[in-house]
Parts: sequence; structure tokens; C-alpha cells
Amino acid sequence: MIVNVLLLLVCTPILAQTTDEPGYTISPNIPITDNGDHAIRLNQIGFYPTASKVAVIVSSKPAPAFYLIRHRDETKVFSSKLAETRPTELSKEPTQTADFTTFQTPGTYRLVVPGIGTSYPFVIAPDVHRGLTKAVWKGFYFQRASTALPERYAAVWHRAAGHPDDSVVIHPSAASATRPVGTVIKSPRGWYDAGDYNKYIVNSGITMGTLLAAYEDYSALLDTLALNIPERTNTLPDALDEILWNLRWMLTMQDPADGGVYHKLTNARFDGMIMPAAAHTPRYVVQKGTAATLDFAAVMAQASRVLRPFKQLPGLADSCFQAAELAWQWAQQHPREVYDQAALNNRYDPDIVTGGYGDRDFADELIWAAAELYTTTQKVEYIQLIKLFPDRKNPLPSWAQVRLLGYYTLARHAQRLPDYPGKENVTMRIIKVADELLRNYDQRSYHMVMGATAKDYLWGSSSVAANQGIALIQAYRLTQDQKYIAAALSNLDYLLGRNSTGYCFVTGFGSFSTQHPHHRPSIADGVRAPVPGLLAGGPNPGKQDKAEGCTYGPDTHAPDKAYLDHDCSYASNEIAINWNAPLAYLAVALEAYYTGGKK
Repeated sequence: MIVNVLLLLVCTPILAQTTDEPGYTISPNIPITDNGDHAIRLNQIGFYPTASKVAVIVSSKPAPAFYLIRHRDETKVFSSKLAETRPTELSKEPTQTADFTTFQTPGTYRLVVPGIGTSYPFVIAPDVHRGLTKAVWKGFYFQRASTALPERYAAVWHRAAGHPDDSVVIHPSAASATRPVGTVIKSPRGWYDAGDYNKYIVNSGITMGTLLAAYEDYSALLDTLALNIPERTNTLPDALDEILWNLRWMLTMQDPADGGVYHKLTNARFDGMIMPAAAHTPRYVVQKGTAATLDFAAVMAQASRVLRPFKQLPGLADSCFQAAELAWQWAQQHPREVYDQAALNNRYDPDIVTGGYGDRDFADELIWAAAELYTTTQKVEYIQLIKLFPDRKNPLPSWAQVRLLGYYTLARHAQRLPDYPGKENVTMRIIKVADELLRNYDQRSYHMVMGATAKDYLWGSSSVAANQGIALIQAYRLTQDQKYIAAALSNLDYLLGRNSTGYCFVTGFGSFSTQHPHHRPSIADGVRAPVPGLLAGGPNPGKQDKAEGCTYGPDTHAPDKAYLDHDCSYASNEIAINWNAPLAYLAVALEAYYTGGKK
């Protein structure tokens, strides 16, 4: 049955919600009285009372001033001058800045620029991003494989179970003496990786590492975050329950005979735009690889540390640690097992043409795995076996580059860890990354860290913004310098609407947000509104999907505007668990800071 839902989902603290709901609600869009609102770019959810509050006005007609009105009665409550017009660094659009940081009264407001327009409504509140935080974490629930999502927990996005993964075939590339070609194994649970229905260890690695780090850093808030998931009545925090859904799948991807880890569980080809329950093509596990095995080792070592205090999970921490050690040993014996999908397809049938996640440089995976094992065991030999600083580079985390995850862990636990060679350099490197991000960010047209160069805009640029935020949060935790918090918040503002496209990139939030993500359930479920709490990929000047029939508009030539809200656009509008994870971290960190948990 097709369900008609009002297109826009508006999230504000003034909407009625129960404590166990994820924070969004189905609601008609709050009416806008001026059709010029899209010219005013701001965080469409709102602002913390004591934090920076900035909007950017895009118009060829300079305006002298702006004012705020209370939403319920249009009473003017604040006014100030606009900054001088200046072009944006990349798209060269004329912009002016409205700064209303000094206005701190909680409530719902709109920003008015005479002669240009009226903004979407926004909220000022001490916990303004609590609903967002809950929904982004619950976004992982909507990606669960091997289970039905009942209406009680999934609202109009409920669906039947798909991909039980109880009859997964060993692909010829993954065959071994104990598991020959055609062997059938069980590998249920896990999260669908992105807009497709496959499950990839490499991408689960960075996702799980980020979420587990969020729990290590902000357990006090996450322990109270009620997500309305089926496990809600048990004694574990909902955030950990959700993490466990993917962790238990990952454990099934290790060959118990030798400790190696299969690269992915996948169809031979992508499913069509159908619901999970309608997908019945054969599923395979494919080649064991060094990257997958080291990522697995890192996650399991970290999970064993995080889960050990929970007596409700008898034996699980031990099982995770044993799996981590076995994986580490396999990787030491197989240091160059590259997953090369083209080469694999030249040798074996059936061909596998789903996401490759191929990587040839394993130095970063070694650093991450060694850091997690060392932190869990305090055995310095893990660090001594690797080059902790193989070069001067400190790239932001991505599925192919995870060394900073290892540095974050070493810095997080530095006080309790024995000394090791280079210990003092870890903190220095993290702060250096953050300081490079800070350079002149408040002098840019949008007053944000994201977009310092065109290189920030790549496939999954939204995750670049979120991971920049995490790097800044890590620097704050090391220094207690609030400048890093302010800069991190600027990138959350970017993701929620203060950007060159004007979109809020989180489904289900804001008044002008992503409505047509490249996400099979959102396309096939018959519900007009997309599955909520998912982060769209964001501007990507590569436009790799253009050859597939996607037509980008004439205003998308600049890197920061290369975005298309259409389900054909897998290059700019897909969702992915490794993009949701850094947003989940960033949101919970900022909520913790601004609601009093400032550690």
C-alpha cells in the first residue's frame, strides 16, 4: 500500500515527542511568508544559546541590515547590520553575513532581510540538536539487515525482513581447505552499507571505530539516548545495542580456521531499486584481505575494551579480543593480500561488481589495529612492530585511511598507557591537524571550516565536514581550548544548511533538506518522505553518476554546489554508514558540550 506522507519533516524542540522517540516527527512544513527564504542559508534546526549564530545571505542586491522575529507572533526581537558583500571562495556568489550570536533567548524564530526574504524557522535551545543526535544514531537501525522493522519502531518506514544471510556461499576467491568452494555459511545481521544491500568489512571498520569512540568519549550522554529500537527494554544503552547488531555480523566474517576475514558479503551484482524482502539473488563472501582483517582486528580490540564492563554480555568481550588477536596474527602472515576486484573477476566466476573498497597501502590499518590492541592489552610490542609515524602526513579518516583513528585512541587513553616510542608526538599530530583546519576559517564567506579548498568536496564530502569536526573535538579534549568547539560547530551548521547549496543534508530534518537519496528503501517503500536520520553524500564535482543519466543543473559547476537531490545521483546523494558515523559522533559531542558534559 502506498502511504502518502507530507513531504517535509520538521525537527524542532517545540514539536511534541516522547522521550523514546528519535526526535523527528511527520509534520506539515511551517509556512513561510516570503518566497525569498532560500537566499538565507543557516542551520535549519537551530542554535545553542551561548554558541555562535551565523546566517549567510546570497543575493546580488546588498542589504544594510537584518532582524529576527518570533515565529509565533512575528514580533521583532533583535536587529543588527549585515556584513559587507563578498564573493564566496569557490562559487563566487555574492554573500553577506548576519551574526546574531549575542541573542540568546530560547524560542523559535525567523531571520528577515528586508528586500530579500525571510529564513526558514529555527530554534534557540540548550539541547537544540538532541533530536538530530537521536535520529542519526537511529539511522543505523533503518539499515539493519536480516530483520523486519516493525511499525512500532520504524513508523511509516516499517518493512519486512530481507537478506537473512543464513545461506551465504563461499565464493571461489574465498575458498580454503576447511571451507571449499560452494560451502554455505551463516552470516546474518549487520547494516546495509549504503544505498545498496551489501555488507563490507572495510567500511564497517571505520564506521564501528567511530561509533565505539563516541561511546568511549561520551558514554554519559549515550547511556541516556533512547532510540526506540526493539532492544529498548534491556539493560544496555540503546547506542550499544545498535552497535552490537553490526558487531555480531562482523564476527561471522572471520574464518575460524585461520583468523582471516572476508572482504565483504555481497550479491554478484547490485540489487535493483527494490525492498529488501524482494531481493533473493545469491549472496557470497569473497576473498580474505589484509585491509579487512586489520580493520576487523582494530574494531574487535576496541569493542572488547568497551564491552568488558557489561556483565549482561557474558563472554562477548573475551570473544572479541580472541578474534582480534587471531586477525592480527593472520595479517602478520599475510601482509600484502590486496583486494583487487578486477583481478579477482579475471580468475573466478561469478564476477563480483559491487562496491570494491580496494586498498593497496596497509600502513594506516596496521597503525590503527596496533593502537587498539596495545590500548586494550597495554603490551607495547604491538606498537614496536609497526611504524607509528611512517611519514609526515595526517590525513582525515576515511575507509581507506584510518591512521588518525589509531592516534585518537592513543591520545584518549594516554594517561593510563605505558610509555612507548613517539608517545609525545601523538598529541602534537592531532593538534596540528586541528590547527590546520582552523586557519582563517572565520574569515571565509561562510564562516566554516569546511571548504577551505576544493579538495574538501569529493565523493562523500559530507563525511569530510563531519570528520573535520571530530578532529577539532579531539583537539579540544586534549587542550580544553574552546576555539576548537566553535570551529567544530561551524561544520555542523554546514551540514544542516549553512552551505552553498542551501540544503540540510540530513534526511528528515530542516525545511529544505535531502528528499530523494540514492537509497533503495527510500526509493521503493512507497513513502514520499525518505527514511530519516541519514546523511547525504553532499557536493561532489566528480559527478561520476552523470554518465548514468543524472543531469546536474547549470548552477552546479562549482565544487561546493555540485549536488543533485535525485535518487539517480549516487555520486552526490547516496547515504552510507561511514558518513552517518562521524555525524553521529559530532552531534553527540556538541550536545554533550553545550548541555554541560564538557569533558
